[in-house]
Amino acid sequence: MTARRILRLTGSDTDTFLQGLVTNDIARLDDGLVYAALLTPQGKYIADFFLKRDGDGILLDVTDSLGDDLTRRLGMYKLRADVQIAPSGLNLQRGTGPAPDGALPDPRHPDMGWRTYTQADEADDGTDWDAIRVRYCIPETGIELTPDTYILEAGYEALNGVDFRKGCYVGQEVTARMKHKTDLRKGLRTVKIDGSAPVGTEITSGGKPAGVLFTQSKDRAIAYLRFDRAKGDMQAGSATLRLD
Repeated sequence: MTARRILRLTGSDTDTFLQGLVTNDIARLDDGLVYAALLTPQGKYIADFFLKRDGDGILLDVTDSLGDDLTRRLGMYKLRADVQIAPSGLNLQRGTGPAPDGALPDPRHPDMGWRTYTQADEADDGTDWDAIRVRYCIPETGIELTPDTYILEAGYEALNGVDFRKGCYVGQEVTARMKHKTDLRKGLRTVKIDGSAPVGTEITSGGKPAGVLFTQSKDRAIAYLRFDRAKGDMQAGSATLRLD
């Protein structure tokens, strides 16, 4: 299980502050966990995280390796807003079995189970998360989600991670243009794979670059593909793959 950092944002401007920054609608916090991302002004990925209403504050659940940079960036954006960002003292527990009291469903997909935040040690129930992610083409921080990622190419709309009616946020113009004015020519897809190859292996089709291989689980994998070249048998190192 990848280590997580749980921050707590408080202050009278917290909702307004986040609403103007992140890809999803903060009003959805009234219904449970919200999955969202912070983007560059050019529409590229900086960090993805979960948000949860917590009394008079909001919890932010992010991969630990991104915690310092995300805290710094949020601090730059808040200027004079009444927003305080601090460690929550809580840890993540998650699983796919019976949910404990206070747990909320992962908004990305029903099979991703539940998440809850307590003072107990970070833990999960041993679920094979990669198998679920590959089955439903759900990207992971630092693997499929990188600083080169455009969130619509990563399937954020299907993952309930972006709202197209909420108004402006950082990177919104590029994201909206990709949604309404272009057809995606690249993106993440699940592929069938015969053999194996490391994450990051180039995929070729007919000898031409066609994409990159990412997480693999048994005979399936997540791949970033050029759709015009993702046809028939493709190669990734010694492995053969094709669209699932």
